[in-house]
Order: sequence, then C-alpha cells, then structure tokens
Amino acid sequence: MLRIGATMGVPTVLRDMGLDPSDVLLAGGFDSELFDNPDNVISSTARGRLLAHCAAKSECEHFGLLVGAQSGLQSLGLVGLLMKYSPDLETALRNLVRYFHLHATGVVLSIQVQGSTARVAYQIKHRIPRGSNHVYDGAIAVLFNILRELCGKDWKAMEFWSTHIEPKDTKPFRQFFGVRPHFNAEQNALVFNASWLTHPLQQVDAGVHELVQQQVDTLAAQHSDNFPEQIRTILYTAVLSGHSNANQVASLFSMHPRTLHRSLQPYGIGYQQLLDETCFELAQQMLIDSNHEVSEIALILHYADARSFIRAFRRWSGTTPARWRATQKQLRGITS
Repeated sequence: MLRIGATMGVPTVLRDMGLDPSDVLLAGGFDSELFDNPDNVISSTARGRLLAHCAAKSECEHFGLLVGAQSGLQSLGLVGLLMKYSPDLETALRNLVRYFHLHATGVVLSIQVQGSTARVAYQIKHRIPRGSNHVYDGAIAVLFNILRELCGKDWKAMEFWSTHIEPKDTKPFRQFFGVRPHFNAEQNALVFNASWLTHPLQQVDAGVHELVQQQVDTLAAQHSDNFPEQIRTILYTAVLSGHSNANQVASLFSMHPRTLHRSLQPYGIGYQQLLDETCFELAQQMLIDSNHEVSEIALILHYADARSFIRAFRRWSGTTPARWRATQKQLRGITS
C-alpha cells in the first residue's frame, strides 16, 4: 500500500490531454475522489492498473513519466518534510531510505556509492501484473524532482536507468532527465555525481528538524516492520550487488550469522527461503518487464551460469524461465 500523493497528478495530466478525468477514471473502475486527499492509499497493483488504463485511454506510452513529473517533496508528506530540513543531501536521502515505509510498503529504496558516482534506486518487492513501466517511470521522475528541489537547478543527473523494455519514443525521457536513458537496466535508478552528497541544504532549521524527527520516529514506532521484512528489504539490493550470502547480510545488522538465523526462527522462516523468494521475484520482474536473455538474467542475479539459474527457477516455479515468460506474456496479452 502507498499514499496516493505521488500519483496525484493523474487528473491534471488527463485534463492537459483534453480528456475528462472523471470519465476516464470511472471507465477503469476508479473513483475520482481518490485524488481528493494525498493521504488516501492505493495498492501498488491497483496503481499499476490505474496508470496502464490511463496510458491506454490517452494513447500515451510515457503517461507514468508525465504523472511523476507533477510531484516532488510535498508528495512524501512528513518524510518529505524531514528531508527538506536535513543538513545535507546524503542525510536527506538516508532519511528517505530509512523512513520510506511510512509512505509506501513493499518498496525498496537504496543509495549506492561507487567511486565518483552515486545511485538512488527504486524497486517494488513484488511483481505488478500491469503498468509496472509507468509505476517505475513515475517514481524515478519524482526522485529527479526531489533532488532538483533539494539541490537547485545546478544538480544534474548523469544517467537514468529503467528495467523495462525501451519504448518506441525515448524523446520524452531524454527531455525530462536531460540524459540518454538506459532501458533493460538491472535497476530503476538515477545516477549522479557523488560530490553532491555533501551539498548543504538551504532549509536547515535545527528546531524544526528536531520536531519533525520526533513526529517521524513516533510514526515509525507504530509501523515498525518485523525482522523478516527488514531482511527482504536488504536482500533486494544485496542480490543485485552480489553481496547476498548470510555472512554479508548479517554484517549489515552488526550481528553474527548464527544470530541472524536464530532471529528468524520465531517467524517460522529461514534465511535461504527469504533469499530464494527475493531471487524469484527479481527473476519474474526481469522476465516480464525486460527483454534480457535468460543467460543475462542469470548473470545479473549472480548465478554461476545459466544452467544453475534455470535449475533454481524450475524449483521455484515448476517450469523453465523461457516457458514461464512465454506463458505470462501470453496471459498479459489476453488481459491487457
């Protein structure tokens, strides 16, 4: 579930295209009153279906991008306010990652720094049957606006990554992000110069920051995730970076691997099961949303070779990745 905040732009985009938002939303089974309050919630699956429906009605392949372009810090509510009053960009982004579950559940945000570049990535922890391309395009557009809001117009992206197949027209993406987009990527992300992480923010007010931090901490205590969910969140980044063994993940929680395994026992789930579930979800997303070959997906997920990945996928699903992809795309064609 997530707040409707970052999707509030749907009616505006439809009106700009000369369409009646009420008619379009009603035809898709959505109530226009959903957009009356940014704190209203919607499931990520329903949001994908909403954006896919509007994209079809408007015949706009980049509808999600246009919706995301309407939103920024304000769409994140209290979390956005905490970012605004953070001392520097890195602290703001760390706050976003730490508290994003207050805005949306089932989503993984991560910051990765490698050499002179920084990368902010966005991933949903389950496969969205329809409209995932619009969901991800919109989410990265919102992140882009947030970074611009915090740093000013001198901030520029170095790269825009998207996991979905390249659309027929990439010009809207080039124009919005100011860079050549990379589709069929392993993550949905923005890449920028890491020197910006130390950039001081203009809205620093210690009193306001402390007040907002207290409110966020209180809210976080009421919505704390259980330990398996914390592990799942870590694994989505760890698998793609090749650091997903129990020793490596345990170190992120400052605990011994044996303690990690014992901490999961009360929940009736083991570490390997969580790892398998995460790999399966990521594999499904790539098989549906990208046109990567099976061997490429095996490489992205850090399997020794394609045969090892195929064996694992057969164990999870009862069929091969190629057959699963063909079946799912056929079903998707029938329902879309």
